[in-house]
Amino acid sequence: MDNSHWLKSREIVDRIIIRGSLILETPTYFGAGDHDELVDIPLAVDPLEGKTLLTGASLAGALRSYLREYEHGYGQQGDKKSLYMNLFGNQEDDEGEQSLLIVNDSLGEKPKVELRDGVKIDNKTRTAKDKHKFDFELIEAGTCFLIEMELLLPKEDTRKEKLLLGLAIALKGLEKGEISLGFRKRRGFGSCKIKEWNVCRYNLTTPKGLINWLNEDLKEEKRGQNILTLLGINESNLIDKRYLFTMNATFSLDGSMIIRSGYDKTDAPDIVHLHSNRNGESIPVLSGTSLAGSLRARAFRITKTIGSEEKASEMINRLFGPEIKSPADKASASQLITTENEITNPLNLVQQRIKIDRFTGSSLPTALFDEQPIFEQKGTNVKFKVQIQKPENAQIGLLLLLLKDLWTGDLPLGGEASVGRGRLRGLNAKLTYKESFNIQHVWEINKKNNGKIEIVGDRDRLENYVSDFIGGIAA
Repeated sequence: MDNSHWLKSREIVDRIIIRGSLILETPTYFGAGDHDELVDIPLAVDPLEGKTLLTGASLAGALRSYLREYEHGYGQQGDKKSLYMNLFGNQEDDEGEQSLLIVNDSLGEKPKVELRDGVKIDNKTRTAKDKHKFDFELIEAGTCFLIEMELLLPKEDTRKEKLLLGLAIALKGLEKGEISLGFRKRRGFGSCKIKEWNVCRYNLTTPKGLINWLNEDLKEEKRGQNILTLLGINESNLIDKRYLFTMNATFSLDGSMIIRSGYDKTDAPDIVHLHSNRNGESIPVLSGTSLAGSLRARAFRITKTIGSEEKASEMINRLFGPEIKSPADKASASQLITTENEITNPLNLVQQRIKIDRFTGSSLPTALFDEQPIFEQKGTNVKFKVQIQKPENAQIGLLLLLLKDLWTGDLPLGGEASVGRGRLRGLNAKLTYKESFNIQHVWEINKKNNGKIEIVGDRDRLENYVSDFIGGIAA
């Protein structure tokens, strides 16, 4: 009997072609890996047409990671029976199984590019470290990619159901905006959503279905915004095992704020607050990188005040990700995730300033400069969202202390804090802790008209989180 591998059929009975319009909601970086450019980190573009390129490997990797976390929890791995291994394939030693999902490369529009600066801040001096500045290109928010993938369904019913369920969970995450793509996605870049799905299913066991697939006939294609309905999956079958703490907070601006933008118009002031393009308009934003940097520096100061520097470094590196100081250092992802958010209704004003000689008290020659921070006015709001994946009680306690410092204006964001910029005043915050798949705690903190604070929810539990942090770091 001939047992040649090419005679073993995979018995594919159905093919499902799925297309979707993916819209970027925040600036995004898809890397080129080529540093021979004018900027330190350039974008990847198609060499023929100069269009932005989203590779199928990047998209498939993000979907696989989301499905694994959804199925097993953050930082957990499954086995060969897992949905994500069934859908995306697996490889162990010299044996493995090929994925039955084909994800194509996607070309977006010709890129409208935003340039951003990045710099490392010294925790002790709160100034920029020498030779630690870099710049990078980002694709503007609003750019659209037409993504396409094809699922091959085998004859076996049980395997077919697992593949469809796994794909539905992964694509639902993309639909809800829970999957970010590209570089620094835990700092607010790469947020995206699907605008509309197109699904077409071909039955390869019939001559009509086979011919329609070969001719790419789309007469039976279904359109809609709910991928579960289009794939015929019941939402009650989906069990989410991701446990996380989420803080959504809104603040008013107390005075002014400036997060420096490295690039602007030629006739702009010398220093301008960071703006980002949204739907063709230049909007002032609070970047996720600035927020994370300020939170990290203050968190280190709090923990070091209570405990030893060694314990403080260990806790901060675990929560925010370790600092890579040499090639031998092991990298790991940050548990804490920040977002990039628009600042609502600020006032843009240009100020002229000049450096003063400390010894004579007079102005320094040629030291006049102008800058454009954003100022508060009626209706100016600063919102942001912070999440901790698979949190420990002590980490939640530390985040509550950071919220208190932000709420009272003690923790400024952005630059020029020494002249009173970047201070916030708390208005409201909603805290949600999904502790397990069937246990969830919710709190609301509101500033009342008389200036007092109202806390709705289990206050003792919040106190216990702070006690756990202090007890753990001081022990």
